[in-house]
Amino acid sequence: MTAATLEVRERRKAWGFVAPALLWTVAFFVVPFLYMTAMSLWSRQGREIVRVWNLDNYARFFTESALLRGLTNSLEITLTVTILSVLLAYPLAWIIAERVPKRWQRMALILAILPFWTSYVVRSYSWLLVLSKGGVINQALLGIGLISEPLEIASNRIATVIGFVHFFVMLLTLTIYSNLIQLSPNYRRAAADLGANTFQTFWHVILPLTLPGIMTGAFLTFVLCIGDYITPQILGGNNELVLPQIIMLQIGRRADFPMAAALSIILMLAVTAAYVLCARWLKIERA
Repeated sequence: MTAATLEVRERRKAWGFVAPALLWTVAFFVVPFLYMTAMSLWSRQGREIVRVWNLDNYARFFTESALLRGLTNSLEITLTVTILSVLLAYPLAWIIAERVPKRWQRMALILAILPFWTSYVVRSYSWLLVLSKGGVINQALLGIGLISEPLEIASNRIATVIGFVHFFVMLLTLTIYSNLIQLSPNYRRAAADLGANTFQTFWHVILPLTLPGIMTGAFLTFVLCIGDYITPQILGGNNELVLPQIIMLQIGRRADFPMAAALSIILMLAVTAAYVLCARWLKIERA
């Protein structure tokens, strides 16, 4: 048997392993995505969907302030949640990796991911109860006399951000922790030998080396947050609609599937843009 024959056989074997995953991806992602893209170019007239390709839905998105504001709200909330989650998760991950003894780190991580064990809907409603006018926070502040009237911290953007941050801090903690524990102590020793103090070592050595973990967690936070419908629906109080809520309104109340498809494509483009930016930036960091 020649080398060329063996190479062909190995290549066929490799395609045999890859083919099921490819078929699954094509059937349940590529085909639905192409159909949704085509539908976004149709229009709804009365109760009928007119299957004539046009850009009316996209033009409507940029001309109707309510639709454009939905994307703006989504981006503002998502960026706020991502930044706050990174700022809170990095110290927590650092404490677990550097200050908690090795034998207790696994337990600390289990405690950190406990929110993942609770239903997403249950967590959102729990925060609604905590942040409401008769909730724990307002009752505690009223009890100690810091406020005279309950604070409006539920059914608004603040409540939505708090609910998101509570969840995504744990996700970012895991990704950052996985980078921190891989760092060799020799990096710090080398920096100290060169005269760097603690802050300089962190800023010029530790932080750049853990940026891949930060960016991975930040991107996952961005993707999950910008596409979330449940948390803004429960905690936001419909005061500031985000794009997923508007998409659901197009489907549930107006049955305008072409417009919902167009808004979904726009949402996917925003996620794609975030991915391109993160991928290029990480590539530079690894170079």
